[in-house]
Amino acid sequence: MAAQYNKADLERRMAGAIDALKHDLQGLRTGRASISLLDTVTVEVYGSHMPLNQAGTVTTPELRMLAVQVWDKSNVGPVDKAIRSAGLGLNPIVDGQTLRIPIPDLTEERRKELAKLAGQYAEKARIAARNVRRDGMDALKTDEKKGAISEDERKRLETEVQKLTDSTIADIDAAATAKEKEILGK
Repeated sequence: MAAQYNKADLERRMAGAIDALKHDLQGLRTGRASISLLDTVTVEVYGSHMPLNQAGTVTTPELRMLAVQVWDKSNVGPVDKAIRSAGLGLNPIVDGQTLRIPIPDLTEERRKELAKLAGQYAEKARIAARNVRRDGMDALKTDEKKGAISEDERKRLETEVQKLTDSTIADIDAAATAKEKEILGK
Protein backbone atom coordinates (compact mmCIF):
# COMPACT_ATOMS: atom_id res chain seq x y z
CA MET A 1 0.00 0.00 0.00
CA ALA A 2 1.67 3.16 -1.21
CA ALA A 3 0.84 6.35 0.61
CA GLN A 4 -0.76 9.13 -1.46
CA TYR A 5 0.33 12.01 0.78
CA ASN A 6 3.42 13.76 -0.58
CA LYS A 7 4.68 16.77 1.41
CA ALA A 8 7.24 17.80 -1.22
CA ASP A 9 4.52 17.92 -3.90
CA LEU A 10 2.31 20.09 -1.68
CA GLU A 11 5.21 22.48 -0.99
CA ARG A 12 6.00 22.68 -4.72
CA ARG A 13 2.38 23.44 -5.60
CA MET A 14 2.07 26.09 -2.85
CA ALA A 15 5.30 27.72 -4.07
CA GLY A 16 3.83 27.62 -7.58
CA ALA A 17 0.81 29.62 -6.38
CA ILE A 18 3.14 32.29 -4.96
CA ASP A 19 5.27 32.36 -8.14
CA ALA A 20 2.16 32.74 -10.31
CA LEU A 21 0.98 35.63 -8.12
CA LYS A 22 4.35 37.38 -8.34
CA HIS A 23 4.31 36.98 -12.13
CA ASP A 24 0.77 38.44 -12.32
CA LEU A 25 1.74 41.35 -10.05
CA GLN A 26 4.75 42.20 -12.23
CA GLY A 27 2.32 42.93 -15.06
CA LEU A 28 0.63 45.71 -13.07
CA ARG A 29 2.17 49.05 -13.83
CA THR A 30 3.26 51.44 -11.15
CA GLY A 31 4.07 54.51 -13.26
CA ARG A 32 7.58 53.38 -14.25
CA ALA A 33 8.50 51.64 -17.48
CA SER A 34 9.25 47.96 -16.94
CA ILE A 35 9.53 45.30 -19.64
CA SER A 36 7.59 42.89 -17.40
CA LEU A 37 4.61 45.22 -17.87
CA LEU A 38 3.97 43.60 -21.26
CA ASP A 39 4.50 39.98 -20.11
CA THR A 40 0.75 39.34 -20.02
CA VAL A 41 0.15 40.60 -23.58
CA THR A 42 -0.53 37.91 -26.18
CA VAL A 43 -0.48 38.62 -29.91
CA GLU A 44 -2.42 36.79 -32.59
CA VAL A 45 0.07 36.15 -35.39
CA TYR A 46 0.54 33.33 -37.87
CA GLY A 47 -2.87 31.92 -36.90
CA SER A 48 -2.08 31.41 -33.21
CA HIS A 49 -1.70 33.36 -29.97
CA MET A 50 1.82 33.89 -28.65
CA PRO A 51 3.42 36.05 -25.95
CA LEU A 52 4.54 39.49 -27.13
CA ASN A 53 8.20 38.68 -26.39
CA GLN A 54 8.04 35.99 -29.12
CA ALA A 55 6.99 38.54 -31.76
CA GLY A 56 9.52 41.26 -30.93
CA THR A 57 12.06 42.66 -28.49
CA VAL A 58 10.81 44.78 -25.57
CA THR A 59 13.17 47.45 -24.19
CA THR A 60 13.01 50.51 -21.91
CA PRO A 61 14.90 53.29 -23.74
CA GLU A 62 13.73 55.91 -21.21
CA LEU A 63 12.36 55.94 -17.67
CA ARG A 64 8.77 56.46 -18.84
CA MET A 65 8.90 54.78 -22.26
CA LEU A 66 8.80 51.22 -23.56
CA ALA A 67 9.81 50.21 -27.07
CA VAL A 68 8.85 47.05 -28.94
CA GLN A 69 11.00 46.18 -31.95
CA VAL A 70 8.76 43.86 -34.00
CA TRP A 71 10.78 41.27 -35.92
CA ASP A 72 8.36 40.75 -38.83
CA LYS A 73 6.98 43.91 -40.44
CA SER A 74 3.62 42.20 -41.13
CA ASN A 75 3.12 41.76 -37.36
CA VAL A 76 3.31 45.47 -36.45
CA GLY A 77 -0.50 45.89 -36.72
CA PRO A 78 -1.41 42.83 -34.60
CA VAL A 79 1.18 43.80 -31.93
CA ASP A 80 -0.21 47.36 -31.80
CA LYS A 81 -3.77 45.99 -31.49
CA ALA A 82 -2.77 43.50 -28.78
CA ILE A 83 -1.11 46.19 -26.63
CA ARG A 84 -4.08 48.56 -26.99
CA SER A 85 -6.61 45.85 -26.09
CA ALA A 86 -4.62 44.40 -23.15
CA GLY A 87 -6.37 46.65 -20.62
CA LEU A 88 -3.14 48.31 -19.50
CA GLY A 89 -4.16 51.81 -20.58
CA LEU A 90 -1.26 52.05 -23.04
CA ASN A 91 -1.37 53.63 -26.52
CA PRO A 92 1.58 52.65 -28.74
CA ILE A 93 2.98 55.00 -31.39
CA VAL A 94 3.98 53.10 -34.53
CA ASP A 95 7.38 54.13 -35.93
CA GLY A 96 8.24 51.73 -38.76
CA GLN A 97 8.86 48.32 -37.18
CA THR A 98 9.18 49.86 -33.71
CA LEU A 99 6.31 50.68 -31.40
CA ARG A 100 7.05 53.41 -28.86
CA ILE A 101 4.86 53.19 -25.79
CA PRO A 102 4.81 56.22 -23.48
CA ILE A 103 3.90 55.33 -19.89
CA PRO A 104 1.34 57.92 -18.77
CA ASP A 105 1.06 59.10 -15.18
CA LEU A 106 -1.43 57.05 -13.22
CA THR A 107 -4.58 58.84 -12.17
CA GLU A 108 -5.87 58.25 -8.65
CA GLU A 109 -8.81 56.32 -10.09
CA ARG A 110 -6.51 54.08 -12.19
CA ARG A 111 -4.29 53.47 -9.16
CA LYS A 112 -7.31 52.27 -7.18
CA GLU A 113 -8.36 49.99 -10.07
CA LEU A 114 -4.87 48.48 -10.23
CA ALA A 115 -4.76 47.99 -6.45
CA LYS A 116 -8.14 46.24 -6.67
CA LEU A 117 -6.78 44.02 -9.47
CA ALA A 118 -3.76 43.16 -7.30
CA GLY A 119 -6.22 42.08 -4.60
CA GLN A 120 -8.06 39.87 -7.11
CA TYR A 121 -4.79 38.23 -8.16
CA ALA A 122 -4.00 37.59 -4.47
CA GLU A 123 -7.42 36.02 -3.90
CA LYS A 124 -6.84 33.71 -6.88
CA ALA A 125 -3.53 32.65 -5.33
CA ARG A 126 -5.18 32.09 -1.91
CA ILE A 127 -7.80 29.87 -3.56
CA ALA A 128 -5.03 27.89 -5.29
CA ALA A 129 -3.26 27.41 -1.93
CA ARG A 130 -6.51 26.26 -0.29
CA ASN A 131 -7.09 23.78 -3.11
CA VAL A 132 -3.63 22.34 -2.53
CA ARG A 133 -4.45 22.06 1.20
CA ARG A 134 -7.72 20.27 0.38
CA ASP A 135 -5.86 17.80 -1.87
CA GLY A 136 -3.34 17.14 0.90
CA MET A 137 -6.06 16.59 3.51
CA ASP A 138 -7.95 14.23 1.16
CA ALA A 139 -4.76 12.24 0.53
CA LEU A 140 -4.19 11.91 4.29
CA LYS A 141 -7.75 10.66 4.87
CA THR A 142 -7.34 8.15 2.02
CA ASP A 143 -4.03 6.94 3.50
CA GLU A 144 -5.70 6.49 6.89
CA LYS A 145 -8.58 4.49 5.37
CA LYS A 146 -6.08 2.25 3.56
CA GLY A 147 -4.25 1.69 6.83
CA ALA A 148 -1.03 3.31 5.56
CA ILE A 149 -1.02 5.78 8.50
CA SER A 150 -2.66 5.89 11.92
CA GLU A 151 -5.26 8.42 13.06
CA ASP A 152 -2.69 10.20 15.24
CA GLU A 153 -0.26 10.39 12.32
CA ARG A 154 -3.03 11.80 10.09
CA LYS A 155 -3.85 14.50 12.65
CA ARG A 156 -0.18 15.40 13.03
CA LEU A 157 0.28 15.65 9.26
CA GLU A 158 -2.95 17.66 8.88
CA THR A 159 -1.51 20.20 11.34
CA GLU A 160 1.67 20.29 9.24
CA VAL A 161 -0.37 20.87 6.03
CA GLN A 162 -2.33 23.66 7.74
CA LYS A 163 0.89 25.37 8.90
CA LEU A 164 2.24 25.19 5.32
CA THR A 165 -1.01 26.70 4.04
CA ASP A 166 -0.98 29.49 6.64
CA SER A 167 2.63 30.31 5.77
CA THR A 168 1.84 30.37 2.03
CA ILE A 169 -1.19 32.62 2.51
CA ALA A 170 0.91 34.98 4.67
CA ASP A 171 3.46 35.18 1.83
CA ILE A 172 0.66 35.87 -0.67
CA ASP A 173 -0.78 38.62 1.53
CA ALA A 174 2.66 40.20 1.98
CA ALA A 175 3.33 40.25 -1.77
CA ALA A 176 -0.11 41.72 -2.52
CA THR A 177 0.17 44.38 0.20
CA ALA A 178 3.62 45.43 -1.02
CA LYS A 179 2.35 45.76 -4.59
CA GLU A 180 -0.73 47.72 -3.50
CA LYS A 181 1.49 50.17 -1.55
CA GLU A 182 3.76 50.51 -4.60
CA ILE A 183 0.76 51.19 -6.88
CA LEU A 184 -0.89 53.65 -4.52
CA GLY A 185 2.44 55.41 -3.92
CA LYS A 186 2.35 55.03 -0.14
